[in-house]
Amino acid sequence: MPEQITVSVDPDLADMYRSASDDDRRKLDLIINLRLRDAIESRRSLRDIMLEISRNAQKRGVTPEILQSILDEE
Repeated sequence: MPEQITVSVDPDLADMYRSASDDDRRKLDLIINLRLRDAIESRRSLRDIMLEISRNAQKRGVTPEILQSILDEE
């Protein structure tokens, strides 16, 4: 049975999460679980992990403008 923890996020992100469908929240929970596990169990620094995430996003064509538009969606 999963346990709940509290993680601080931006208010906009919290609103988007709360307004997501149950299915989307389950998917987000899985992604967060995997990323958090990677970050904690990794011998790499958090900075290195964040740089990798950024590089992967850029490879997929996610520009700062696209990211901002995704964050601005309601």
